[in-house]
Amino acid sequence: MKIKNISLFICLFLFVSAPTFSQIVPGADRIDEYLNYLKGKRIGMVVNPTSRIGDKPSVDSLLALGVNIVKVFGPEHGFRGDVGAGVKVKDAVDALTGVKVVSLYGKTNKPTKEMLDDIDLMIFDIQDIGVRYFTYLATMHRVMEACAENGKELLILDRPNPNGYFVDGPILDMDYKSGIGMHPVPITHGMTVGEYAQMINGEGWLADGIKCQIKIIPVANYTHDMEYHPPVNMSPNINTYQAVILYPSTCLFEGTVLSEGRGTQFPFTVIGAPEFRGIYDFSFTPKSIANMSATPIHLGKKCYGLDLRNVDLKSVRKAQAINLSWLIETYNKYPDKKIFFDNKQSKEIVVFDKLAGGPLLKQQIIDGLTEKQIRDSWKPGLEKYKVMRSKYLLYQ
Repeated sequence: MKIKNISLFICLFLFVSAPTFSQIVPGADRIDEYLNYLKGKRIGMVVNPTSRIGDKPSVDSLLALGVNIVKVFGPEHGFRGDVGAGVKVKDAVDALTGVKVVSLYGKTNKPTKEMLDDIDLMIFDIQDIGVRYFTYLATMHRVMEACAENGKELLILDRPNPNGYFVDGPILDMDYKSGIGMHPVPITHGMTVGEYAQMINGEGWLADGIKCQIKIIPVANYTHDMEYHPPVNMSPNINTYQAVILYPSTCLFEGTVLSEGRGTQFPFTVIGAPEFRGIYDFSFTPKSIANMSATPIHLGKKCYGLDLRNVDLKSVRKAQAINLSWLIETYNKYPDKKIFFDNKQSKEIVVFDKLAGGPLLKQQIIDGLTEKQIRDSWKPGLEKYKVMRSKYLLYQ
């Protein structure tokens, strides 16, 4: 075929060759970018089941390539992801590889000097959900701090943020700092772990303002507004893409007396309580499920409430906002409002306040503020945060 317009041909070629969703390449999969850097070094890895190279665990893949992995550090849920939420994890030896596994969700949550003595380089490779109260950010902070204190470099194999398309929620009041919120950021921070690590360093959030030497292998063909479906469940209870996208909104219910679906096969996509009988038609009954939820709230009791499994995710992404209407609606319909935000999980600070970043959101709902009024109160903090965030972005 004779091509009369070479410019048109080039344009068509570039259009067909342009990166698409399916061409997003996580940092771990870009082996040529970092394999030589690992040679001759004793490697420690902070990983879990989301740490993959292709369809295999990154530890197994790198061992097969001759990388000297001397130790693996596992966060909440364990290295192989077979431990339920909030359950302490013990040190062990991995049955598949023979590599020593040190728990960062047991006796200690931060690597000690002794744990790092036989390591030349640490690798952090975990898929995050992009939400302040997901515990892997706290794990990364502590690993960065330990590396900085002991002169170890941290290599971050970056991964897309499935909720990176929006920034929303109240900024954490540091009086409510905890393992589910360590930094003054909103609920959805809009950053990958690589970007977030740069912000931890740049803002001096490590102890005494020390800096961790980091090297980032970025994601290829990625921007924050791209839709990304993680190929592996991020935790036993984040087991669908519906849960991934609803989690920024539905996890807030963990600070209430309502069930957020733990104890079912569809957590974070249903909301309910026995007290809603006669108010809502939809129902579910939480059960004890091994490696997911051993003792969920309202265990064995029929709960009535909201079924969010068919909520249109395109509309959720288009809104670019945490959904407060479900929280406001269920509070208004709950028979005993005095106990709605008291789930008896903490003696010191109400769990909802930790999740929300302070007591204000709870009080605003109690006082009957509208969703718009609540959002308006977030604007000054969000604008200030976005300016800070812009300094550390790797993907526009």
